[in-house]
Amino acid sequence: MRRRRERTPREKAAAAAAPEEEVKKGEQGTEEYQCSGVLEQDLAELCARAGIAAVPMVTPRGSPAGPTDAEGLGTPGEQRHGQRCVQVETEHDDPRSVREVFVRDWSIEEEMLGVLAKCLPALPHLRALHFWRAGLTDRLLPALIALLARCPGLGTLSLEANPLPEPSFHLLLGPGSTLSHLSLRNNGLGDEAARLLGLSLSTLGSSNRSLVSLVLSFNHISDLGAGHIAQGLRWNRSLLSLSLAHNDIGDEGALRLAQVLAPFALTHAEVVERRRLLLAEAMEKPQAPCAAPPKQPEGRSERAPSLQSGAATERLLPAKHSKGTAKKKELPRKDELKQPKKPVTAPADPRPPRNRGTKATSKEKRSSEVSGAQDAAEPSHPLLEPAWHRQGQVVVPGNRALLNLNLCHNRITERGLAAFLAVLQEEQPGGGTGRPGLLRLSLQRNRFNPTCEAFAQLQELLQRRDPVPKPREEQAPGP
Repeated sequence: MRRRRERTPREKAAAAAAPEEEVKKGEQGTEEYQCSGVLEQDLAELCARAGIAAVPMVTPRGSPAGPTDAEGLGTPGEQRHGQRCVQVETEHDDPRSVREVFVRDWSIEEEMLGVLAKCLPALPHLRALHFWRAGLTDRLLPALIALLARCPGLGTLSLEANPLPEPSFHLLLGPGSTLSHLSLRNNGLGDEAARLLGLSLSTLGSSNRSLVSLVLSFNHISDLGAGHIAQGLRWNRSLLSLSLAHNDIGDEGALRLAQVLAPFALTHAEVVERRRLLLAEAMEKPQAPCAAPPKQPEGRSERAPSLQSGAATERLLPAKHSKGTAKKKELPRKDELKQPKKPVTAPADPRPPRNRGTKATSKEKRSSEVSGAQDAAEPSHPLLEPAWHRQGQVVVPGNRALLNLNLCHNRITERGLAAFLAVLQEEQPGGGTGRPGLLRLSLQRNRFNPTCEAFAQLQELLQRRDPVPKPREEQAPGP
């Protein structure tokens, strides 16, 4: 009987390293996979490589395998509870043109979120991502933020019915955020979460410039939280729509929100920052050469530094120069009469030729000049908006960027109603900022009589201001 030869130490080491090489090859194979842009194919392949047995099926939105409710955000219809399904909305039934992705009513694990982080950036038309009751946790939120950073075209994020133990949703509105629409409905948000979200909207030194719509309805935000949101609206000029419906906001919170929408006085810190910005703006403007700025009186106004720019001196210099040249040209006129006149040729027009059909009218010229003036007059910070003095305080126009405010189903009485009515009655269209101000205000189902005179006046004012008014019977509270 032949005796088995014993392995040498080198052979034993090679045999032990073989499983590790196979694992490395598997990892390299996963990294080398290039997503095709077809979500169903990429999802199945990456789940297999990650060892995920339960691969979610990809179905069109509204199919029998998924929810069929009107808004697409409520309780799932025919989808079975916990069924792993990813719904998509495409253009012209093209699997490569996925615009929206829906994950509903099943808990997403860390491995599955990692797979989606590889699939979704490969969808060039992706614009919206909806997670409804997807079991998000504080641990998964950083991975979700990293996923959003890899999808720059994704502007809408809906995270509804995903309560977190810690108030961490404000991290979605960090400095690098490109979100335009964020919905955090039914997440159990309280006053601390509202404080952090208010700071994400704006502080004295920073402001979110991408978010257009924020939904915070069906939460537990009280008067204190509403005050924090109002503080965030103080210097934010990008948010157009805010929903605080179905919360615990009373008159104090309504007063804080109404105060920030009306002209308000600056604090001492804000006055100091305003003067610093005015000085920096004046220093950045170029000074005209060969001309000394005129002497200013000792008592300076708030905008005095900006009056020392060289724009006025630049307009005066050509006038002086033209007078000097006119005198020099008057001397040789007698000699020129004896000489034969030369044919005068018109100077070449430096402007490009214009077709007859594209001739600009005077109205178009005026509108373009007005729009250009408005763009040029847009301040870089709300503190630089035109201000005035009132009772020894500096007053600014307030937030006139917010167009829609939903406060349905709260605890507001006629006191809070009167505050909003006063704002709409006192403000003028534009208010010196070029912005229309509040156009829609929903206060239905609060603690005041809907037949009271103040509410009727408020509805009449809003109906005049709303560019697309709705019939009274169709004015239902929004989300």
